[in-house]
Amino acid sequence: MTKGKLIIFSAPSGSGKSTIVNELLKDDSYKLEFSISATSRAPRGEEQNGKEYYFLDVNDFHNKIQNNEFLEWEEVYKGCFYGTLNSEIERITSKGHNIIFDIDVVGGLNIKKLFQDDAIAIFIKPPSIEELQNRLIGRGTDSAETIQKRINKAEFEMTFADKFDTIIVNDQLKEAIQNTKKILTAFLNK
Repeated sequence: MTKGKLIIFSAPSGSGKSTIVNELLKDDSYKLEFSISATSRAPRGEEQNGKEYYFLDVNDFHNKIQNNEFLEWEEVYKGCFYGTLNSEIERITSKGHNIIFDIDVVGGLNIKKLFQDDAIAIFIKPPSIEELQNRLIGRGTDSAETIQKRINKAEFEMTFADKFDTIIVNDQLKEAIQNTKKILTAFLNK
C-alpha cells in the first residue's frame, strides 16, 4: 500500500483556507482525506464532533498530551488547545490516502519539520489585514472582541508566512484555488 503524502494549509482565520481545502477535497483524483484536528474549544454553529473537529474538554486534551497521543499540539489561545492525534494520521495513511491539514502556523511548521519531503506546507494569505477584518465581520459568527483577537493573531501568524514552502494570496478565490491545484498536482507527482 502506498504511503500518503501530507498537504499542510495554514492561514489566519478568515483567509479562505477552509474554503480552498474543501474545494480540493471535492477532487477525487488527489486521493485526499481531511485530518480532523482535536480542540478544547466548544463547537460553533453546526459543527459536529468527529466531522469538523474532535471536541475534547481541557482535561481530556491534557490526558492525551500526557499519553503522547498527539503528533503535535498547541495552546493557540489561552486555555484553548488544538492538536493532531496520531490515530488520525494512522487512520488516513492506512488507506494509502494523502492527508490534508487545515492547521495553525506553528502546528503546520512542526508537521513539515517531522515529515520533510513527504509534506508540503502552504500558507494562505489574505490580501490585507483590512480585508481579513471585513471577512471576519461578514461571517457574523464572532463578537467584536473575538474578531480583534483574531486580527491580532493574524498579524502574528503572517510573520511565519516565509517559513512555508509556498504562499498563495487569496485575493480572488477562483484564482487562489487554481494556483493551489497546480502546486498540489506538482507535489503529488514528485
